[in-house]
Amino acid sequence: MSASISSVTRHDWSLAEVKALFEQPFNDLLFQAQTVHRAHFDANRVQVSTLLSIKTGACPEDCKYCPQSGHYNTGLDKEKLMEVQKVLEAAAEAKAIGSTRFCMGAAWKHPSAKDMPYVLKMVEGVKKLGLETCMTLGKLDQEQTRALAEAGLDYYNHNLDTSPEFYGNIITTRTYSERLQTLAYVRESGMKICSGGILGMGESLDDRAGLLIQLANLPEHPESVPINMLVKVKGTPLAEEQDVDPFDFIRMLAVARIMMPKSHVRLSAGREAMNEQMQALAFMAGANSIFYGEKLLTTKNPQASKDMQLFARLGIKPEEREEHADEVHQAAIEQALVEQRDSKLFYDATSA
Repeated sequence: MSASISSVTRHDWSLAEVKALFEQPFNDLLFQAQTVHRAHFDANRVQVSTLLSIKTGACPEDCKYCPQSGHYNTGLDKEKLMEVQKVLEAAAEAKAIGSTRFCMGAAWKHPSAKDMPYVLKMVEGVKKLGLETCMTLGKLDQEQTRALAEAGLDYYNHNLDTSPEFYGNIITTRTYSERLQTLAYVRESGMKICSGGILGMGESLDDRAGLLIQLANLPEHPESVPINMLVKVKGTPLAEEQDVDPFDFIRMLAVARIMMPKSHVRLSAGREAMNEQMQALAFMAGANSIFYGEKLLTTKNPQASKDMQLFARLGIKPEEREEHADEVHQAAIEQALVEQRDSKLFYDATSA
C-alpha cells in the first residue's frame, strides 16, 4: 500500500477492513504502520507525559480491571483529593524530568460541585508551569466541561475501554453511550480528546477491532489514543486473565496507527512488564507517546532514567514544546506556587 493511500484520514472503517489489517503478516503490518507514521510524525520523537493520581480509591464504578473500584478489595489505601499545592509541586517535578504534559486522574464516577473549584485551580496552576494539561475525572456534564476548558485544560481523557459489544462484561455502572456523550461534550468545548482502551480483559479480535472502529469513526479522531495492556491486580475480577501475546499487542498499536494516522498513539499501562525489545517494536509500530515516571496512577511504570537510557539506545528523543527562557520559566513556577499557597481555594485534604 502506498504512503499516499495508507495515510488518508478516514471515519468510515468497517469490521471486515479492520480485521484484514490485523490478519496481515506481521512484518507487512509493521511496514505499513511505519509508513503511515512517517507521513505525519518525526519517527524518532516520542511525546512524554506524567500521570498523577489526585484522588485515589473508593470509586463507585465497578470496572472489573480497576484496583480503585470500591467494589473490590485490593488493599489500596483510600485517599481524598490532593491539595492543590502538592499537585503543583508534583507537576514541577514532572517538568524537571522532561515531561511536556501533566495528566491528573481522580477515582470518581463524576466530579462533585464541591471538588470542581480545586480541580480548576490545579489546571490553572499546571498551565502556568508551562506544561500541557490533561485530566480524567469520569463522566462530565456540559457545564463542567466548559469550566475545564475555560480554566485552560488541554486534554480530557475518557477511555472507551473495549467494544460496545463486550463493554457490559467489564462495566455495568456506566453505559457506553454515556462515555461517548462525555467525549462529545469535550469536543464541543474545544478541548482535545484522549481516549483508548485495554487489551487482556478476555476480549476477542472483533472486540479489539470494534474499539478502534469506535475511535476512528468519531467525527474527529482523538488527538491521543492510549493502548493499555491489562495490569492484573489481585482482588479484581480480571486478576487471573491470560497474558496478552506480545505480538498481538504490537498489532493493536500498528492498526491504531494506520486507522488514526495523525493521532498520538500512547504506549500506556502495562509497560512495566514489557522488555526493551517489545517497547522498541511498539515504537516501530507507530507508538509515539508514553507515560513517564515511576508510577501510573496506582500501578508501576518504568523509571524515568530507564526510559531515557532506552531512548538513547534507540536514537529517540522526547517531543519538545515551545518554551520561554529559563529565567522566565522559573519565575512563572515560583509565582504559581506562591499564588496557590495564598489562595482561599487551597485545599487541605486532612481537614475534609
